Amino acid sequence: MDGGGPSVRELPQRLWPGPGSEEQHLLRSLAAAHALAKIIRPCYGPLGLQKLLVTAKGETVLTGYATAILGALELEHPAARLLRDAALNHAEHSGDGAAFVVLLAEALLTQAELLLLAGLPRAQLREAYATATAETLALLPSLAVRSLGPLEDPFWALHSVMNTHTLSHAESLTRLVAQACWEAKELDGTFHPERLGVCALRGGQLDRSCLLPGLAVPGKPCGQVTAVVGGARVALFACSFGLVGPNAPATATLSSPAELVRFRKGTDQMTEKQVLQLAMGGVNVAVVWGHVEEKTLAQADQCGILVIQVKALRELVYLSEVLGTPVMPYLLSPLTLGKCQRVYPQELGEGSAVVFEWEGPDTPALTLVLRAATKEGLRGAEQAVYHGIDAFSQLCRDPRLLPGAGATEMALAKILADKGAALEGPNGPALLAFAQALRSLPATLAENAGLAVSKVMADMTAAHQHGHFLIGVGVEGIINVAQEEVWDTLAAKAHALRAVVDIVLQLASVDEIVLAKTSPPLQQDPGPDPRKAQEHPSPAGDNQ
Repeated sequence: MDGGGPSVRELPQRLWPGPGSEEQHLLRSLAAAHALAKIIRPCYGPLGLQKLLVTAKGETVLTGYATAILGALELEHPAARLLRDAALNHAEHSGDGAAFVVLLAEALLTQAELLLLAGLPRAQLREAYATATAETLALLPSLAVRSLGPLEDPFWALHSVMNTHTLSHAESLTRLVAQACWEAKELDGTFHPERLGVCALRGGQLDRSCLLPGLAVPGKPCGQVTAVVGGARVALFACSFGLVGPNAPATATLSSPAELVRFRKGTDQMTEKQVLQLAMGGVNVAVVWGHVEEKTLAQADQCGILVIQVKALRELVYLSEVLGTPVMPYLLSPLTLGKCQRVYPQELGEGSAVVFEWEGPDTPALTLVLRAATKEGLRGAEQAVYHGIDAFSQLCRDPRLLPGAGATEMALAKILADKGAALEGPNGPALLAFAQALRSLPATLAENAGLAVSKVMADMTAAHQHGHFLIGVGVEGIINVAQEEVWDTLAAKAHALRAVVDIVLQLASVDEIVLAKTSPPLQQDPGPDPRKAQEHPSPAGDNQ
C-alpha cells in the first residue's frame, strides 16, 4: 500500500530511540552528562584524584586536570560533546574551570528534569533558569570581599589557584610565578601573558626552577656555530633544513654513473645557493622545526649561521609572536627578521636550552625554566604555572576576588534558596533548583577530601545561615577561607556560570536526538518475469 508520506528508510534514523515524552528526551542528555561528570568528579578540587589516561596515540598520561582529560576523550553522544566543548572553551578563556562547568551543568540538568517531571513546561523552565542566572550574576560582586592592589604582591592571590592536585613545592613555584608576572607587568598596569614563556626541562627538582631574562626554548645548537653575540637576526622555518627531507616521496631515476655525479653536484650547488641566500638576507640564526640535513648544516657553519632545532611547533609559534617574524614554510629568508642582542645555549642540570636575550629593561620576554624529575611532575608544574599566569592576567583586568573552597557556591545557594521560597510561579522553583545545584560543588569537595559529606554540609549550612559566608571546605573540615587565603577570581567565576547556563539551556531545549544518514536507494520492482509466465500460463489462457 502506498502512503502519502516518506517511507521509514527515507527518514533520519534515531540515535537513541525511546518514548516520545519530554522527560525521556531530557533524560537522554542527562545520562550523557552523568557519564561525563562521573569521570571528572573525582578530580575536582585540590585534593582530587589522578587519572591514568591512555590517549588515542597510545601515550600514557598521569593527570588530574579536567582540561587534559576532556581533551583526550573520544565521545560519541552529541550532548556529551556539546558539554565537553563548552567546558574546554571556558578553560581556554579563563585558564581553568573545566571541571566546574561539567559538574554544575550536570547538577542543573538533574534539577531541570525534576522540574519537568513536576509539570513545568519547557519554555517556562528556560525562562526561569535565565532569570535565576541573572540573579546569580548580580549577586556575585557583593561577595567579592578582597581585591588585588596595583602595587601588591600577587603571591597570596595566586597560591590557591596554583596549589592544585597536591603539587609539590607549590609555595616556591607560586613565588616564582608571582615574581615573573610582576616583572612582566607594564608601568600602566597592563599585563601581556605572551611576554612570559615556559621552558620545561626534565631532570632536577622543582624547587630548582628559575626565571631567566629573555626567551628560552628546549634544544641545543646543531652545528659548530653555538652562539651569536652582538646582534642576532633570526629566521624561523617549519620545514626541513635542506633540499629534501628523509621521508619525502620523491625518487631520482638515474641510468649511469655520470648522471649520479651530475645529480650530486647539482644538489650541492642548490644547497649552497639556498644557504648563501639566507646569509645574504642577513640571517645568522635559523630555528628549524624539521629535519636538519648534514650538508646544509655544514654549509651554514661556513656562512656563520647558528642552526637550532626545536621539538615542537608551539615553540616556533611562540618565537614568532615574540620576535615579530613569520614562520616560513620554505627555506627562504623572510622579509622581516626577528632581532635580539644575543643567542646562546644554557646548560641547566641534565637539560639544555637556547636563550634569546635582549639588553636593557625593555626585555620583551621572560622565561620560567621548570625542572622536575619525572615527565608527569613536569607536566603538572607546567599546567599550574599557566593557571597562575592566566589568573594574574584576569586580576589585572578585574582585581576582585571571591571566597574559594566552595564558600561562594554555598553563599549563593543560601541567598537563592531564601528568595526562591518567597516567590510564586516558575521563578521560585527555578531559584531553589539553582541553589540545590550549587550545593553539589562543596559536597564534591568534601567527598574528594575524604570527609563525612553530610556533616560538612550541615556545618557549612549552619554557618552560612548565621551570616558566616566565608566558611568553605578544607582538608579536615570547614575552614575560614579568608584566614586560609583561598580565593577565586570573580571574572573566571562569572564566565563559568554563563558558560554553564548556556549549555544547560541548549540541552534542555533539545526535542530529539537524531542521526542524519544517507539512506540506500530503494530498489524498484522489476515486474513479473516473462519466462515464468510462459512456464505457468494463466487459467484464462487455458480456457481460450
